[in-house]
Amino acid sequence: MPIPWNTTTILTTAILALLFVLLVIRLVNNRRRRIRREANPRKISLKDIDLMADGSEFELYLFHLFHELGYDEVYQTTGSRDFGADLVFTGLDGSRNVLQAKRYGQSNPVGLGAVQEIYASMRYYEAERALVLTSGRYTEGSRTLAAVNGVKLLDREDLEDIIHLFKSRRYDEAIAIIEEPAELHESPWKPKVKKAT
Repeated sequence: MPIPWNTTTILTTAILALLFVLLVIRLVNNRRRRIRREANPRKISLKDIDLMADGSEFELYLFHLFHELGYDEVYQTTGSRDFGADLVFTGLDGSRNVLQAKRYGQSNPVGLGAVQEIYASMRYYEAERALVLTSGRYTEGSRTLAAVNGVKLLDREDLEDIIHLFKSRRYDEAIAIIEEPAELHESPWKPKVKKAT
């Protein structure tokens, strides 16, 4: 004989189901926060990077990622006095590299400032190479300035490829993306001649 469902039973069942769903959501969110806090490159996905609270979590993640990829002498610079670089590391060829990390949304492109800052930081850190790595994209102006100054730009697609290759234990291929030379172009600037009147 079926049990009759009265209003109290239905309401109690609904409340218990809702509490269970809220508990599962909380556990998932806590796990995601813990993973981001630990900055473990084996566990973090691009979606986790998008959910990071600020750029310092992204910088810590990249510090761990570059270290696990096998780069020597990986240093994370100090917050407010980083002189434009978030990481300093030695490349495979023995050259010192400076990297600026930009955890930006896809609708908020990285502008000229990032290229200017990382290029200027090269002298301070005695680096031969400069990179900007973003979880977003770049403005056309930043791409032009980077190409004229030899700054390597790595965008969201590059980051996604690096993460995938790292998790697949294809470290050499991930490093190849990072080590690939910067795109170089001559300056498009041409002086305009004004006639004296």
